Amino acid sequence: MKKLIALALALVLALTVCTAFADEPITLKIAHIGPTTGAAALYGLATQHGAEIAVDEINAAGGKYRIELINEDDEHNVEKVINAYNAALDAGAQMILGSTTSKPCEAAGAKGYEDRVFFLTPSASSVNVIEDKDNVFQVCFTDPNQGSASAEYIAEHKLGTKIAVIFNNADVYSTGIRDTFVQKCPELGLEIVSEETFTDETTDFTVQVGKAQEAGAEIVFLPMYYTPASLILKTAAAKNYKPIFFGVDGMDGILDVEGFDKSLAEGVMLLTPFVATSEDEKVKSFVAAYQAKFNETPIQFAADAYDGIYILAAAAEKAGITAEMTAEEACDLLIAAILDLSYEGITGSMTWDESGAVTKTPMAATIVNGVYVFED
Repeated sequence: MKKLIALALALVLALTVCTAFADEPITLKIAHIGPTTGAAALYGLATQHGAEIAVDEINAAGGKYRIELINEDDEHNVEKVINAYNAALDAGAQMILGSTTSKPCEAAGAKGYEDRVFFLTPSASSVNVIEDKDNVFQVCFTDPNQGSASAEYIAEHKLGTKIAVIFNNADVYSTGIRDTFVQKCPELGLEIVSEETFTDETTDFTVQVGKAQEAGAEIVFLPMYYTPASLILKTAAAKNYKPIFFGVDGMDGILDVEGFDKSLAEGVMLLTPFVATSEDEKVKSFVAAYQAKFNETPIQFAADAYDGIYILAAAAEKAGITAEMTAEEACDLLIAAILDLSYEGITGSMTWDESGAVTKTPMAATIVNGVYVFED
């Protein structure tokens, strides 16, 4: 009898242990790659921090997956991003959220294409990032989409017809947006009255702003990142030139430029899928968690990465990814899964096509009293 009781207890214990193990979450190893040091660190830290908030939430929820986040710094450099990529794989990454910026993502994604590693970039928007690479997908909309959408918004809202364009001809992000914007304007009755360029080394924008002012531009289109945009706004203020400045998602962060007078950005408009002042409950929850953890307000790049982690988790579940799978084993499964995925995030409703581009609608925000406010 004692033996039977002992055997029964052993069976109960074994079943309990098996059940406990069965309920253990599967560990997914996701690498975030972005510039967390250097000139573009504001963007890379934003995507890393946004990813961390999503990871915290998913792990706390105790669902199917527990995510281990691996962070690697690429310094916004096409050579160093390969080192970051290799380090991520050495650490066991099964998929990559990154890279944050276009040129490094293009380089790392090409290497990932050779190795069969799945990439989901939160914010690298150049079409070159996804071109001829079935393994790379985007959370952000592409540069051409931003260019044409900007022209359409300006025309539909009758903001003006005489437009100056200032763009970085050494940057694929800036030139990609500029190209489709300039192509779209004539179709909509918009006249380009001035077009000036600069490079990464430019710090004096007197000539570019002066040409726009002389041409009587009512709108100055700025397809660029926040640092040169802040210098352009300073130059315009010094010249008492007050057109409508219309930018794109790379300008999100201009209010956080060290030493920048935020009042100079009053009335600046930009395309962005996210504003931290939104009354949407999911956005408010994310912003509150972000502010509590990092003592700052998240920009759009952080929101893109937050969505990115949830998208990767959803794709992994649909694909049946397990902890034992290598990045190579998971890649094609994740590709098939994301093509069949529809995701509602804080940056919009998203689906993907085989090109890797996301389908979602750009929205415009205006800076009012130092905060972004969505336009109707």
